[in-house]
Amino acid sequence: MFTIGCHLSSAKGYLKMAKDAVSIDGNTFQFFTRNPRGGKAKAIDPADVAAFHEYANEHGITTFLAHAPYTMNPAAAKPETRQFAIELLTDDLMRMENTPGQLYNMHPGCHVGQGTEKGIELIADALNQVMTPDQTTTVLLETMAGKGSEVGGRFEELAAIIERVDQADKMGVCLDTCHVWEGGYDIVGNLDGVLEEFDRIVGLDRLRAIHLNDSKNPLAAHKDRHEAIGEGHIGFEALAAVTNHPALRDLPFFLETPQDNLDGWAAEIAALRAAHQEG
Repeated sequence: MFTIGCHLSSAKGYLKMAKDAVSIDGNTFQFFTRNPRGGKAKAIDPADVAAFHEYANEHGITTFLAHAPYTMNPAAAKPETRQFAIELLTDDLMRMENTPGQLYNMHPGCHVGQGTEKGIELIADALNQVMTPDQTTTVLLETMAGKGSEVGGRFEELAAIIERVDQADKMGVCLDTCHVWEGGYDIVGNLDGVLEEFDRIVGLDRLRAIHLNDSKNPLAAHKDRHEAIGEGHIGFEALAAVTNHPALRDLPFFLETPQDNLDGWAAEIAALRAAHQEG
């Protein structure tokens, strides 16, 4: 089954997000766990969670992706910033257990002048402080565009973090098409080669979700600017090929394209569904 959805507002709860997803022919969705710039998370309503589970079962929604806020930086040089990230991670992973067995995505972090190796060490240490053997949530590290001091712009960096995490069996990767393209991985001209490299370095078994986005910038721009499907430098055909690739086609796909309303995402989902080949 082709699983595709978009990034929705969590302001009105899980049930509303599920209904919004279904209204645009989606069967999954993504949301921020709290304000993307940080702050306190909205309290979880058990009645909303129960209603969501009932509705999701009726409409074939089995997976969703929760996204950590952008301000969370477990690789920070400042102790207070790093401690904030650890506290936020702890709270988010506890909250995720209200909906067991789901996916939690995070930008690995920025080393802010400490160097990539130090950043990798700090990110893994933070994850070791917060992840537990009994958690049901899979934590995903997102592939990054490699701007500034971002960690995760190369597959080797993601692999190095995962190798240092005690609960590595609960770790995975979310591949962002815009990010890897701007990071220098040619998914337009050599998708097979990029996936072979990912498999050799990280392992395709670690790949659990795809952020499907076009890019405003050319290959290796290292800027992280998303574009609507088919309107950027990656293009519709290459993105449709991502959804049809045998190694990727059964993963959940999440649109983070710059749309002003649900209608824009509905059009993108319809076009991608028409180009998707079940098999």
